[in-house]
Amino acid sequence: MGVPETNPTVVVLTALAVEYDAMRALLGSLHEIVLDDGTRLEQGRLPGTRWTAAIAELGEGALTTAALATRVVAELRPECLLFVGVAGGLKDDLRIGDVVVGTKVFAVHGGKQTPEGFLARPQAWHGSHRLLQAARSALRDLDGVRAHCKPIACGDVVLADERSALREHIRRTYEDAYAIEMEGSGAAHAAHLCGRLDALVIRGVSDLADAEKGTADAAGSQRLAAARAAGVAAAVLRRHEPLSREARDGGEEPRRGSGGDQIRFEGGTYYGPVIGKITGRSD
Repeated sequence: MGVPETNPTVVVLTALAVEYDAMRALLGSLHEIVLDDGTRLEQGRLPGTRWTAAIAELGEGALTTAALATRVVAELRPECLLFVGVAGGLKDDLRIGDVVVGTKVFAVHGGKQTPEGFLARPQAWHGSHRLLQAARSALRDLDGVRAHCKPIACGDVVLADERSALREHIRRTYEDAYAIEMEGSGAAHAAHLCGRLDALVIRGVSDLADAEKGTADAAGSQRLAAARAAGVAAAVLRRHEPLSREARDGGEEPRRGSGGDQIRFEGGTYYGPVIGKITGRSD
């Protein structure tokens, strides 16, 4: 069941326990929420902000993420949705522990198999402009973290072979993708279906999507990458200002600075451009 909202809420989704634990360690005053379908989250305050964060460990895969994220958003009605976790790096300039903030997320498996070969049908979801701007601002002042605002590839596979056909497919079709993971497209699609919801995928690089993945994981790379990604997520939320209560409740958008004269239409329908004249009369 949902919980009455007293502060602006952000939902932070994870797939693995190591990702959940890294985000959980940053929150205070935690209590558990159990939705009607049995989905469990913990909710707490993010120190230094007005945000209440609800975190969930959903398990692996974009399909599971999309289904459960839609359910969680419907119950908690958050202002923001983040997916925070680990990923495999795809570019030569990446190091283990780097963080990739997703400017967009690609679903890499869509396409058509023909006698002439596989014809890709790319799908992409862009990260929230508001959150990306907060991320770029926060990262300028975040010491000790190498972060990249770049696209992320998402597929239902753990990539551990730099010579694989999938790696080559991504290189040819999604050349600007910096990292690969398994859940970001599900979270992004859920945010899209839910309508007006800021969403962002933040991933720490725990391996380089090659044959050394197992060795890196055994050396603790996932814990390092998850902690770095959680730290970046917290920095983004500290920089990202929540909407006003009126805007969160579906009322008037917040006014930021002077935007010139405005004409408001309430309770009516209009089509096409509007031409008018503002006078001192109210009739």
